Amino acid sequence: MIEEIVKPLLKWYDENARILPWREDATPYRVWVSEIMLQQTRVDAVKPFFERFLANLPDILDLADCEEERLLKLWEGLGYYNRVRNMQKAAILVKEQYGGKLPADYQKLLELPGIGSYTAGAVASIAYGIAVPAVDGNVLRVLSRVTASHEDITKQSVKKKAEEQIQAIIPKDRPGAFNQALMELGATVCIPNGMAKCDHCPLVHLCEAYRQGNVMDFPVKKKKKERRIEEKTVLIIRDGERAAIRKRPMKGLLSGLYELPNWEGHLEEKQVLKEVKEMRFSPIRIQKLESSKHIFSHVEWHMIGYVVWVEESEGEHDGILFVEPEKTEKEYPIPAAFSSYVKYLDIRLGQEKYEKKQKG
Repeated sequence: MIEEIVKPLLKWYDENARILPWREDATPYRVWVSEIMLQQTRVDAVKPFFERFLANLPDILDLADCEEERLLKLWEGLGYYNRVRNMQKAAILVKEQYGGKLPADYQKLLELPGIGSYTAGAVASIAYGIAVPAVDGNVLRVLSRVTASHEDITKQSVKKKAEEQIQAIIPKDRPGAFNQALMELGATVCIPNGMAKCDHCPLVHLCEAYRQGNVMDFPVKKKKKERRIEEKTVLIIRDGERAAIRKRPMKGLLSGLYELPNWEGHLEEKQVLKEVKEMRFSPIRIQKLESSKHIFSHVEWHMIGYVVWVEESEGEHDGILFVEPEKTEKEYPIPAAFSSYVKYLDIRLGQEKYEKKQKG
């Protein structure tokens, strides 16, 4: 049954493929950047980041040579910052070992930092026309429904089996189109959230789950562990027009990014003022802000916030920098976790800051 999906799927893709910037000129570098950005991020959200990233770093050599804070600032708003750090590590290796061009070899692509079987398969098939599979969550969902498979798609063995199934049927003359067709079908028709659009599916006549009338029972996925809750108190410390930021440690969550000063737990006003004084600042006034929540993959931050105005400060204290908001927005990469609080400085993060400039 599985081999019968090839022709109707390709015909559907030729007629329904979305126009996306990385498809218009599918060079190896552009495909690679887009696939890394699309991990854990929606297509519509990625488009402006992709275009801006390519405008600033048009090739692998530019990526390899980019200063880290500038690189992280370009990535600001996409999250999962280790993705772009690994991209730069890979770019440096490509510069040193392959003359600045991604190798047209699936196994060699797999050896690069941050590139797994899916990304290697996408670059190899789409950019180089190599007949290898590119199996992501969309593809696994389509296959599990077509075959009505009760196997847990979170298991590596199930993904490996899917790759073997695709390898056996992938058309050698159009491997990139076939892989993209499967991804496209999963993203737009055989969707992850909400009812699958079976009346628009080119594979409905082959779909075992549809025949059984239990499409929404698939795919089978092991339930994720509940996220750990962490309480935080976030401060906007104002020194005239400037506000305090500090660099996070180089290891751990959000490593190497800049943040608003914060403490574990939900502190009362008196506790906050005590902490500020211990930082050798002289508080003048304090104002409570609203609560906020930010969800990471394995942890949730439940935050409360305060603005604390202090007497003018000189120099740097315990890693605290006082920076004008305009300069912070332009130069310092700050994670989206703090977006509910930096707005009080008229700072926008990621794509929002470009939209603000356009409106202005």
